[in-house]
Amino acid sequence: MVGKKSGKALLRDEGLERTDNNMELSSWPQIAPINQKNYYTDYLKRDDQLLAFRLQNEENRNRMAKTAKDRDRALAMGKTNELGEPDTEMDGDTAMEDTEETPTEALGSKVIVMHVGSQNLRIGLASDALPKTVPMVIARKSAVSESEEEGVEPKPKRLKLDDGELMEPEKMFGPEFSSQYTAMAAELKTRMRQNKRRTLPNSKEMVVNYNRRTPPETISEHNDPHRVEWTEIPDPAPEYITGQQALRIPDNSNPRYKLFWPIRYGWCNEKDYNSKRLLFLDISLILEDAIKTQLGLTSKKEWSQYSCVFVIPDLYEKSYVTQVLEMLMKEFAFARVCFIQESLAATFGAGFTSACIVDIGAQKTSICCVEEGMCIENSRVNLKYGGADVTETFIKMMLYDHFPYADINLLRRYDFLLAEELKKNVCTMNEASVSVQVFDFHLRVAGQDTRKYTFKAYDEVLLAPMGYFQPTIFDNSHKLDGRRKLMPRSYDIYDGQPNDPVSAAQSEILTAIAPPAPASSQVNEEAPSNVPDVQSTPSRSQHLSVLGRVQDLDATPRSSVAGSPAPEVVGTPQAGGAGTPVLGTQGQPSSQPPRPPTVEDRDDILPISPLDNAILTSIAHAARSDDRKMRDFLGGIMVVGGGSLISGFHSYLEERLQALRPGYAKEIMIGTPPRDLDPQVVMWKGASVFGKLSGTNDSWIGQLEYDRLGSRLLAYKCMWAY
Repeated sequence: MVGKKSGKALLRDEGLERTDNNMELSSWPQIAPINQKNYYTDYLKRDDQLLAFRLQNEENRNRMAKTAKDRDRALAMGKTNELGEPDTEMDGDTAMEDTEETPTEALGSKVIVMHVGSQNLRIGLASDALPKTVPMVIARKSAVSESEEEGVEPKPKRLKLDDGELMEPEKMFGPEFSSQYTAMAAELKTRMRQNKRRTLPNSKEMVVNYNRRTPPETISEHNDPHRVEWTEIPDPAPEYITGQQALRIPDNSNPRYKLFWPIRYGWCNEKDYNSKRLLFLDISLILEDAIKTQLGLTSKKEWSQYSCVFVIPDLYEKSYVTQVLEMLMKEFAFARVCFIQESLAATFGAGFTSACIVDIGAQKTSICCVEEGMCIENSRVNLKYGGADVTETFIKMMLYDHFPYADINLLRRYDFLLAEELKKNVCTMNEASVSVQVFDFHLRVAGQDTRKYTFKAYDEVLLAPMGYFQPTIFDNSHKLDGRRKLMPRSYDIYDGQPNDPVSAAQSEILTAIAPPAPASSQVNEEAPSNVPDVQSTPSRSQHLSVLGRVQDLDATPRSSVAGSPAPEVVGTPQAGGAGTPVLGTQGQPSSQPPRPPTVEDRDDILPISPLDNAILTSIAHAARSDDRKMRDFLGGIMVVGGGSLISGFHSYLEERLQALRPGYAKEIMIGTPPRDLDPQVVMWKGASVFGKLSGTNDSWIGQLEYDRLGSRLLAYKCMWAY
């Protein structure tokens, strides 16, 4: 029997004994694990660890050191220049006065302020009193002009018979427009009778008969004192022409030019462009030409000495902002760039601390409540209609009443400018001005004699701008064409969710006009057969759906619009219905609440709502059941933008709001910009004031930090939650 072996013998005999040289398995340093119960790190938890704040603090320290050195130098110079023993305190004061009296450049003379709109660009130096206005358009060489393209319908679009002939004026815009126009005219006549205004029973017949039988008068060019200076095409012809000169290129020029508008309805114009690069190239070319021609900065080498303030919408798209930032920093090479939102800029320009800003532009209307220098996020509303829709609707109404210039086409440049001029001179919202009146205009076409037309108008002058309060009269059928074709939605790099700014007020409006949930199809099937057809019913009660929830918001605050009750009355579809989701049958209550639109659905729904209801929706979300705030915002509504220049618009809007909210009738007041400032330039003026706040403005983005961090800087630099 073998005896028991010891442990050492076992290791030796079985080959388990360790025979290495006691070295570590790896030369990498072995780090002991941390105590996970109470460890702490301050990485990126202090401002001085972020590059943006470090550079800012360093700049402040350098400024303080320079000021101290200048003061010491002034004191030293004062002592050496005096004979004997000078009075230090007196010499110091004298030196400081001398440095202050030294002529320096005007404050803001090195800051360029830009406000880009759908139709116009406002640009100027921050030291200027008013900006220069440049049409936001570029003309490029093309085989045909925009009005000669094959398959393009004239604007406004007229219906034709089977043989190609135009329908008679009363039918050329379809039954939907005809019924809405007739209903609006009847409603206006009823209201005027209630207000004891005199109306003639045959006013329409007088207008139609006069317009039918009045031929134009021809004026030779040398007898026309206001003849137009058309843009002459040099030889060789340039590849592109921008601004006012582009609008004055004759339509039959040789070579042909086609107009492109890079911004449409407050969005990038994805419909008319095939590449994102070309779209932003046109924007940069328009801005570059404006800087050179309007500001006199012809050499790009000088631009590195200038800063830039750029105005962006309240409900902006992050992809647009980052592209603009890249363009300003890399292509234009500005020293510094900062952004400001439109409504905040308007309060800066007017000098208000809190207000409800209503900006009616050419193709976009935005509403936002501002309080103590901040836009209230949930009050932001962005609607896709404006002054250009009023222009087109006015021309449609005049054509309906046998306008003598029946061949007008807003795609032609001279007709577009003529229609804008007619709207400014003729349209009004004063009921006292509604009567049968005679107007005239001069049609000037390149290479032709001037024609003078005389026409009569009655209620068209008021019903066209009334479209702000009944937007289904506008042609909304093509406003969503091409949406998201070139500019994808912005997504968060961490969780992959869409991160464009959203607003509870905007969601409220989108929910009201969103198509009903699929479950409501049973209700439609059970609907009685005698319900009138949606397409032929004038939409006169759409505002009730939004207004019902606005009044509810006063009493019960909601954290989400998803729980909103179903509207009792659902409006008709948008005019032209092709690009807009249609709604349920009018007057047919739905058993299902309207489905809140998802982020993906928002791009398929055109935000259209009566202006007065949109304002109340915005204010209700800003006040959040606080009665004092509600009264403050209702008493501080300021209307800006070119679309608000129609005579009598402010008092009419005030009456509409008072009728909808009689409990606050005494508080409701529509204000205008102070000091007789043009409403079109208020936002630019506010941005110029913002650009001159050098000591307190911490939102500047410099070249060094942009090179290192790129557009991520916006999260640190913007004054709002980017």
